Amino acid sequence: MRILYVNWADPHDPLGRGGGVSVYQRNLIAALDAVDGVETAFLGSGLTHDLVGNAPRVQQISDGPSPRFQLVNSGLLAPSHADFAGAAQLDHPPTVAAFADFIDRSGPWDVIHFNTLEGLPAQVLALKPRWPRTRFVMSLHNYYPFCPQVNLWHHEARPCTDFQDGAKCVTCLPAQPNPRNVRLSYRIDTALTRAGAGPGTALFDRVFRPLLGLTWRLARRVLRARHRRRARARGTAPNGRAFARRRAEMTALINTHVDAVLCVSDRVRQIALHHGLDRQKTQTCLIGTRAAQAWGETRPKPAFLAPDGTLRLLYLGYMRRDKGFYFLMQALGALPSDMARRLHLLVAARSGEADAMALMSGARTRLASLTHVNGYTHDDLPGLLDGADLGVVPPLWEDNLPQVAIEMHALHIPLLTSDKGGAQELGNCPDLVFRSGDAADFQRALSAVLAGRLTPADYWANARPPETMAAHVNRLLPIYRGCPSPRS
Repeated sequence: MRILYVNWADPHDPLGRGGGVSVYQRNLIAALDAVDGVETAFLGSGLTHDLVGNAPRVQQISDGPSPRFQLVNSGLLAPSHADFAGAAQLDHPPTVAAFADFIDRSGPWDVIHFNTLEGLPAQVLALKPRWPRTRFVMSLHNYYPFCPQVNLWHHEARPCTDFQDGAKCVTCLPAQPNPRNVRLSYRIDTALTRAGAGPGTALFDRVFRPLLGLTWRLARRVLRARHRRRARARGTAPNGRAFARRRAEMTALINTHVDAVLCVSDRVRQIALHHGLDRQKTQTCLIGTRAAQAWGETRPKPAFLAPDGTLRLLYLGYMRRDKGFYFLMQALGALPSDMARRLHLLVAARSGEADAMALMSGARTRLASLTHVNGYTHDDLPGLLDGADLGVVPPLWEDNLPQVAIEMHALHIPLLTSDKGGAQELGNCPDLVFRSGDAADFQRALSAVLAGRLTPADYWANARPPETMAAHVNRLLPIYRGCPSPRS
């Protein structure tokens, strides 16, 4: 069986782009390398652009048992917001032709598994009849087919439950990138990489990355100011027809040409069905993770609280509003003093914007302690998680199923989660779920832990074991072969 994986970010991207999906992609390819009769490869698209020349083409960037390729000069940029709902997200004939030529030359493939369509025109799905024996499989790690912001998160401030026939999309981004400028920056990155000074090198990290970061911060201020001026000048209701067309066409292409849509949590499947995906083609398929091996090597703690009555909380991930970091800092800051002084918090996340850091500093003054670890690798996780009593996963958006939630859960750290997204499905413990963005309900759930009314045993009573990579591979292979699967 020959399987081609597709995602916008290379799984070995030196800047770590792609987040948890890249981690999953690396782990999945490594697991399949050990399966007899299975051959894999990877194709990325949307990030690599020649300094001179624009014709889309595919180049190989590594060989070995699982070669990696890049579609260079794609007509659309990745990630999605870099080319927010650009027309090429639906179709760009030269890019579609380059993709088709690559599949023809490198095939035949038994399976093409799209982890996203970001970086590729959705019309590549319409090529399916060209390879009738190739199964098209798509995973929903985010909501890109329905939302060019990918996370159904409006204006970087609140969940989007009604896009008003596309009208809300027009004003969605507080600072909308200029695709020409983004493409230029990608061309410079590509040229530097080919010259041996690209991302991941000391020269890039010490010189070019700070310059690019400063340029982006300045550009973002300009873009936000321009956005506000245009919003004031618009006067009339925004026309969202292009956004409505985008959602309708992507949904139709998936329903027509994709053989199986894999939703990484039950909540994702609910949202996919709500947006019109074919019930018969969608199924919940949790991602596998290497961290799951810790499930059999660790044991739940008998109690949440230390002998002195304190609780050690852990936040992993990003200092972003949609991830709930701002909410968490504000909610902790609003706790009664007698509760706050019983909490030790470890934040493992790269330093964020100035306002995020200020919120963290404010929370630090009220808690028993707050320790910040400025970023981490997955090899650091056991040490970071050692001693934690309760993980906090507080997203404000419908976070499909955060990798960090799976990692904490696999190490037998119970989770206090919001009711958005799939993290709540790991523990299946309603008493440790609070209404997203509701500080009072967050306090209610935390109070039950601090008062001793909830124990780790309550969390683990109905918890879902994490999916090992071996179990995940055994789940995927029948899907790849076209075997019937149970529907829910």
